[in-house]
Amino acid sequence: MRVLIQRTKHASVTIEGRCKSAIKQGLLVLVGIEDSDGKEDIEWLCKKIVNLRIFDDENGVMNRSVIDIDGEILVVSQFTLHASTKKGNRPSYIRASKPEIAIPLYETFCKELSQSLGKEVGTGEFGADMKVELLNDGPVTIWMDTKNKE
Repeated sequence: MRVLIQRTKHASVTIEGRCKSAIKQGLLVLVGIEDSDGKEDIEWLCKKIVNLRIFDDENGVMNRSVIDIDGEILVVSQFTLHASTKKGNRPSYIRASKPEIAIPLYETFCKELSQSLGKEVGTGEFGADMKVELLNDGPVTIWMDTKNKE
């Protein structure tokens, strides 16, 4: 699994002109899934995401997690995180899972992330044409791939 995490002041996802989910201060998590992903990847990522110390403490040092600040999380599926740009100018998405594999993993990821956070996370809609807005705070943007844990 690959995730791109952005620290936000606020974020939202809109589908067909209707706001599906919106959060205030917290994290926007874009997630890409491939066929080899499983429960271990989900557990590792959820633990890392909620405990990342990327929010400022009283001294302006990134020393607090999203849990510490009572922040929120918005999760959006993003198959393009698996784009391969090695050949030509048109990216290949061959590593990205098809919906029949990706949807159950995405739903499990969102459920586990909610449990790890201690409250419901906002979501987009898998496969929908989504408009994602955010005010990136910092900016702070972090990329993680469960295939590169070490």
